[in-house]
Amino acid sequence: MGLMSNICLTDALADLIRFPSVSATSNVDVSNHVRGYLEELGFVVETTEYLDSAGIRKMNLVACRDPIGGNPRGNSGLAYFCHTDVVPVTQWNGPSDDAFVATIANERLYGRGSCDMKGSLVAMLAAADRVTRAEQTSPLWIVCTADEEVGFEGAAHLVNHSAAYREIVDAQPLAIIGEPTGLRVVHAHKGIAGFSVTSHGKAAHSSTDAGVNANIAIVPILELLRDIGDETRSDESLMDHRFDPPHLSWNFGVSDGCTAVNITPERSVAWCCLRTMPTIDGEGLIARVAEAAKLRGLEFKRFKGGNPVWIQPDSHCITDLCKLVGSPSNTVCYGTDAGEFYELEQRVIFGPGDIAQAHTTNEWISLDQLSRGADIYTDVVRRWCTMKL
Repeated sequence: MGLMSNICLTDALADLIRFPSVSATSNVDVSNHVRGYLEELGFVVETTEYLDSAGIRKMNLVACRDPIGGNPRGNSGLAYFCHTDVVPVTQWNGPSDDAFVATIANERLYGRGSCDMKGSLVAMLAAADRVTRAEQTSPLWIVCTADEEVGFEGAAHLVNHSAAYREIVDAQPLAIIGEPTGLRVVHAHKGIAGFSVTSHGKAAHSSTDAGVNANIAIVPILELLRDIGDETRSDESLMDHRFDPPHLSWNFGVSDGCTAVNITPERSVAWCCLRTMPTIDGEGLIARVAEAAKLRGLEFKRFKGGNPVWIQPDSHCITDLCKLVGSPSNTVCYGTDAGEFYELEQRVIFGPGDIAQAHTTNEWISLDQLSRGADIYTDVVRRWCTMKL
């Protein structure tokens, strides 16, 4: 019996959940814990580190287990991708008082990261244990990145700094991004883009004329954002009906940070986020806002976004996985690290858990999805790394 056979899935997931790897903190400890699992399973592990914008140490890892005797030419294998960071816990309504203490109730395992996406990682670790290296005829990679929840920063760093990732690109394996899809095959997803417009005024007591209200200059920008939002929901040229919803999900807001009604706001920020699609990037719409901001002397700033993904649904990597799973592929409207891995031609998003449970105040994964995920991942490893299935 192997490592994950001796440790039940729920215990292994609880082990990962207890690391509070919120994106604003370091993920080094949880990454080293996963590294221990992988090395026991016979993987050779490369780690790359970087400091995020706040100076916090982050870690990516790429683990590879080649067949005994090396990789036969032409057998590209399987690469599994996940992230080890989780979203913050500002409120928790799970069965326990602590979001980082896994709790089982009602055939569910509750805890921050259980669904997004430490449960998926545990399912793949179990699959890697059930298929031995002696059975492999092609390589198996397991890749864990940082900062997926805050702009895909870890994946971007991996692409630019990991020698092991270059080997994956050269091999062009089936690349599974194990986000929670309910074990349904996803061949495409939207990207994300965003920007802000900042108006600078002058603070003063509101009973005087000494101040300059920053909100006054931002009002025309808000009107433009509203009008463009209406356009995205009525102009067919801005829609792609392969997605639901088919529009850009143009979302905007404003904040002046004012804490008292007797202060003239000195700064007002309008922001906008949109979900780009493979043939609709929204750049013309963004340019209209940038030009309007420039004409008014306002500060315009782009945010780092993420690329959309489109893999042809009739490509072999999609149809073969759909045949194994027993259901057709579909599209989704959220984004993943897959957008950063654009050099990989056989990408698919596929993993246990329901995206509706991700980021919630009582995040959970069903025990059935966790178990089925491990079973299906095992079949996938056998199909792409042993050719036995």
